Amino acid sequence: MIHSTAIIDPSAVIADDVDIGPFCVVGADVEIGSGCVIGPHSVISGPTRIGINNRIFQFTSIGEECQDKKYAGEPTRLEIGDYNTFREGVTVHRGTTQDKELTRIGSHGLFMAYAHVAHDCDIGDHVIMANQATLGGHVHIGDHVILGGLSAVHQFCHIGDHAMCGGGSIVTKDVPAYTMANGHPAHVHGLNLVGLKRRGFSRQALLSLQTAYKRTWRQGLTLEQAIDSIEQDDALTGPEIDVFIASLKASERGITR
Repeated sequence: MIHSTAIIDPSAVIADDVDIGPFCVVGADVEIGSGCVIGPHSVISGPTRIGINNRIFQFTSIGEECQDKKYAGEPTRLEIGDYNTFREGVTVHRGTTQDKELTRIGSHGLFMAYAHVAHDCDIGDHVIMANQATLGGHVHIGDHVILGGLSAVHQFCHIGDHAMCGGGSIVTKDVPAYTMANGHPAHVHGLNLVGLKRRGFSRQALLSLQTAYKRTWRQGLTLEQAIDSIEQDDALTGPEIDVFIASLKASERGITR
């Protein structure tokens, strides 16, 4: 159902069962998939593609032009997966030509009130951004990441799978997979053990990750030495260790230590 006060561009492609509330604006080159619910006073600008069964609450701004001063009106894109929730006042901006011209959000995410996703961010699945969490441009967020309320992530930072940043954290460097960071600036303080246990990681996987964590943060090794030590240890194997090492190697800004 589309409310009579909503303004829909004729070029927008909207599935038959989408619910669009009062005073919404849906712009040109927007696609909204089946089962989506768009709350009152929301604005969706294009080019934007939204998957199925997303819930967008009131006063959100999705797919707007970015705040990068270099942006000159190029037709960049936003792509959103399925089963996400965007709470009140959330803002998500499209990409820029300085990157891949794309901001991408995966599926099953929860973006709480007034969270902000800047241009060219790439966000995985099952991500939670708590109230007023903010991403600078070009940030990469892995799967199952949690960002606490009022946290802020500097542009170009990477946060690995299953990592968590506590409320109010100021993230200026990369946060490797499976770790937990907090502070101003944020530093890694351990593994995200509670989250990993809740997601069913085996005892052996947790023990291996704890050993790899200690090699990286607690034994006075350089990052290169820590990676080499982990890779040469036949006892440290498995997909979790592979993901952990990959996140260390992928760091361009340096990891929080």
